[in-house]
Amino acid sequence: MTSSAPRKHRYPGLPRCGLAGILAVCGPAAASAQSIVVRGNRTVDAEAIRQMAGDWQAETPDQIRERLNATGLFGSVEVKRQGSRTVVTISEHNRINRVAFEGNRRLKGDQLAPLVQSKAGGPLSQDLINSDVERLHEAYRRAGYGLSSVSGRTVPLPNGRQDVVFTISESGKTGIKSINFTGNSAYSAGRLRGLMSSTESNFLSWVKTSDVYDPDRINSDLDLIRRFYLKNGYADFQIVNSSARFDEAAGGWVVDIQVEEGPQYKVGEVSVVSSVPGVDDKALRRYVATSGGDIYDNEAVEKSLVAITTDLSRRGHPFAQVRPRGDRDAAGHLIGITYVVDEGPRVFVERINVRGNTRTRDDVIRRELDLGEGDAYNKVMIDRAERRLNNLGFFSKVRITNEPGSAPDRVVIDIDVEDKATGSFSIAGGYSTSDGIIGEVSLSESNFLGRGQFVRIAGTLGERTKGIDFSFTEPYFLGYRVAAGIDLFSKYNDYYSTNRYASRVTGGQVRFTFPITEEFSITPRYALYTTQIKVPNTSSYPYNDCTNALTGITPGTAGATAESSVYNCVTNGEASVAIKEAQGSSLTSLVGLNLNYNSLDNRLNPRNGFIAELKPEYAGLGGDSKFLRVAADARYYRELMDDVVGFVRLQGGHVQATSGNLRMVDHYSMGPSLVRGFASSGIGPRDVLTGTALGGTTYVGGTLEVQFPIWGLPRDIGLRGAIFADAGTLFDYDGGSSSSYAGCPSGSQARQFNVTTNSSYQSSVACVRDSKTIRSSIGASILWQSPLGPIRFDYAYALTKDDGWKDPATGIRYGGDKLQAFRFSGGTQF
Repeated sequence: MTSSAPRKHRYPGLPRCGLAGILAVCGPAAASAQSIVVRGNRTVDAEAIRQMAGDWQAETPDQIRERLNATGLFGSVEVKRQGSRTVVTISEHNRINRVAFEGNRRLKGDQLAPLVQSKAGGPLSQDLINSDVERLHEAYRRAGYGLSSVSGRTVPLPNGRQDVVFTISESGKTGIKSINFTGNSAYSAGRLRGLMSSTESNFLSWVKTSDVYDPDRINSDLDLIRRFYLKNGYADFQIVNSSARFDEAAGGWVVDIQVEEGPQYKVGEVSVVSSVPGVDDKALRRYVATSGGDIYDNEAVEKSLVAITTDLSRRGHPFAQVRPRGDRDAAGHLIGITYVVDEGPRVFVERINVRGNTRTRDDVIRRELDLGEGDAYNKVMIDRAERRLNNLGFFSKVRITNEPGSAPDRVVIDIDVEDKATGSFSIAGGYSTSDGIIGEVSLSESNFLGRGQFVRIAGTLGERTKGIDFSFTEPYFLGYRVAAGIDLFSKYNDYYSTNRYASRVTGGQVRFTFPITEEFSITPRYALYTTQIKVPNTSSYPYNDCTNALTGITPGTAGATAESSVYNCVTNGEASVAIKEAQGSSLTSLVGLNLNYNSLDNRLNPRNGFIAELKPEYAGLGGDSKFLRVAADARYYRELMDDVVGFVRLQGGHVQATSGNLRMVDHYSMGPSLVRGFASSGIGPRDVLTGTALGGTTYVGGTLEVQFPIWGLPRDIGLRGAIFADAGTLFDYDGGSSSSYAGCPSGSQARQFNVTTNSSYQSSVACVRDSKTIRSSIGASILWQSPLGPIRFDYAYALTKDDGWKDPATGIRYGGDKLQAFRFSGGTQF
């Protein structure tokens, strides 16, 4: 019996085939399914294994086996031909239940887990475990613990899976044992090591991390060395090879650096050639920082490129390109430099991408570029922006690259950065011979809220000083490259040991810094502060008992020593009438201008360059102080020979009252900051009878110093020696008014003050000794850039000084300079 209803296919998963279908379709499919037989698989699907096997008809069993082994999924693979069939028999790897770490304290598990390829749920392979052991060992080497041992083992579980456990026996710190240089002759290996942030291990390794081998830091150090040679005339310099190896016997890394210095070049003829219409070569010449006869300096060339490019853009030539062309004279060791100015391709910045900044705002990064989206693209400006971003100190890595835009005349700028910590909390303590024991706690942030703002608050407490100050700086005020800042402060000092009074200065200032060039800036500022002078009059400090006698303390009072020329209210430590007149509170309203020039190669540890500051100030916009003051300070550094630095310093200042006489607190007070070997306030006009330093209106001084390494000591210990010679003077006291009093000792001048005293031993007249004698000294120093802060020891011997007036009756001298041969200053920060 037949039915017209269609019959259901017996095997729904297979196609319905006629004779032709069987031959053309069903035949090959069925044959493929039956031709590869998979045996032994438990977790890997058979069909997946057949696909891994590839073309079973064209390849031999050995080829199929090699392909399956290469997957790393199987412990063993056997492939055989059995008639028309290929039989694949496998033994699967066990699966990993979890990966664990034991014994690791220095490197945490979340740091180690990404380094290993053994993963939970993945196949278990002894070869994989062995390679992971080596990876972990390498990680410990790079972290500075290279003698640590690592082993791996498996722990079987009832479910057929296994745990993989890596056991680590951590060693002590294994740093860089040595950094070796070959091929260098112009500069010693010690000098080159001094350029690097990486250091060798020594007895300070317990407090430093710079001796931990870091390949990225080594690469950065190599770039520092390269730039150093190019800056000093070695235009052919190259690093031939650099390598690092772990020396098990030495217990650390050995870094070998081979260099090829080449000859030192000087600058030959310098010229500017422009093919841009309307651009005069001579007009651009003034922006060139290189001169014939100078040592060739790659940084000076870069500055010239930036200066010329900036001027061209300002003149309306944004596409102009400036390229330096060097013409070497190998025989004469000269490089002639031609700055070639061409009209470059008209390429625009389509887009600027900022990536990697998790904390710093985009606008803080973008504002360091002198171009924006839609502007003409200029490579010189991009290089300048990269240097600026690096100099901010906000990032551990800065990289600027380009990629093609949506059209041939468009380019996309990619800025990749990596934020780093910019805040710091510090506790500092130390001792100085002027301030005694002193401590400071400060909190600062140089990238406040990711806005690039600087904020600092600090408190100071010491034997003779205490205070608090707050500082805030916005580096881009109102979107312009102008740094605006405010400073608030309150500081107390007692000068009991020298001048018999205490002072408190409280106030603040507002400042704006305008960068004119990379080296020169102008800072107008306005300051408003009060100065309070107090003369103590207690049993411990009876410095005003000529005016207000202290019973039992002041000679001549009940219970005290009888009054005489030897024992009286002056000889027990009385303050000068000049200071008594200045008692109380006064207000100073001051406007000033700082003109700064800085071409130092390194602001923290300069070796070459010039820095100068000129500070004119005017006080009199209200307040009690009325004066015009100007001060200048200039230093020139020069590396005399390898790692030996000399510098010359000149300083001077003058203050002049614009109404009446100058107040005591507005005079200059000088000591070791002008001439070492003299005490604080040890130089200048002085009240002969009380010995009180009164200050002067004019000072000048000069210093010659040579700093050198202490040979035989590792560079990173931070110890250096110095010898110096100082000379200077402070003179011309302007307090009080001239007096006809004739009782002052010879060599001093009577000055009348508006003070009433109640003792015949102190009148309202001060005898002021005001000598223009040049004070001078020579000495030696030890400078220590310690891990806990900078410390300096100075020992000076005074060659010339003002000895004061000698009393012919007693032979005692009065009113002379105060000496201090040894001076120590320093502190800690941690």
